[in-house]
Amino acid sequence: MKKYLSLFFTILLFSSLSAQDCSDLFFSEYVEGPANNNGLEIYNPTSNTFDLSAYSINRYGNGSSSSPDTWPLTGTITPGQTVSIGNGQTDSLWVTSYWSVPVDTVFYNACNLHGSGIYPTPFYFNGDDAITLEKDGGIIDIIGKVGEDPGAAWTDDASAGFTDANGGTWWTKRQTLVRKPIVKKGVTMNPIVFNPTLEWDSLPDATYSGLGSHNCDCFSSNSFSQIKNTSFVVYPNPANIGDNIIINTYDKIKQVYISDFLGRSSISVPSSGYKAVINSSNFNTGSYIIQIELEKGSSIEHKIIIN
Repeated sequence: MKKYLSLFFTILLFSSLSAQDCSDLFFSEYVEGPANNNGLEIYNPTSNTFDLSAYSINRYGNGSSSSPDTWPLTGTITPGQTVSIGNGQTDSLWVTSYWSVPVDTVFYNACNLHGSGIYPTPFYFNGDDAITLEKDGGIIDIIGKVGEDPGAAWTDDASAGFTDANGGTWWTKRQTLVRKPIVKKGVTMNPIVFNPTLEWDSLPDATYSGLGSHNCDCFSSNSFSQIKNTSFVVYPNPANIGDNIIINTYDKIKQVYISDFLGRSSISVPSSGYKAVINSSNFNTGSYIIQIELEKGSSIEHKIIIN
């Protein structure tokens, strides 16, 4: 009997320590791009304004479990707001035996804040480093697994514990990851294995257009004024003629239509499950409305711009 009571209280203790939905900041986007174009976006899913001086970003490099590179945050973050911080290196630097190149202008301008650009800072991660968001010294979110070196990156290969030991598709190297809208809190306990596909959507390398905002189902649970009828990601937006505009949704897509603001030239776009692709080469420059019809019966309207 004592054994069962002990187990019960242990479960109760861990339940009380786990983060509650929509109650604290978490990572909403991760960019590991070309050269040093590395950045992180933090999202406030609550109805409160937070003082960022209590928070820090930490990088545990190459499987280390202690002495991380740390970047303290400053400022405030208001309800529903994101803050994106990127590598701030703007000049070429000689590092031991090679030239470390600067970030590109498009990436730099997409970030709200910037690191010092002097190695080491947490923003020199390269796909095999665990990144934590910490508050008053305690972990409130983790990307990766602290203490594990996955090889070049964490992958989608379950047979290798999501490391790249058997190959697998890189998820944390040369990719942009966006937190799924259904995720409402950070990962507070170091995972047994880090499966990036569970909580993240993978976008193509060098995708920066989503930095600055985040879709999250916490909007409905916190009674924000903007209520989402489903969760979705559209990228890139704005797009250039020739780009493929990708639509990812949480619910299955039935059909997608695109038309101009006068309702002319409505074109049906085929979909496959939770994804649809619009080839912008078929359109002139301008603003358009996409209507996403879902199999569950509801629909979404969203504005896109083609340059």
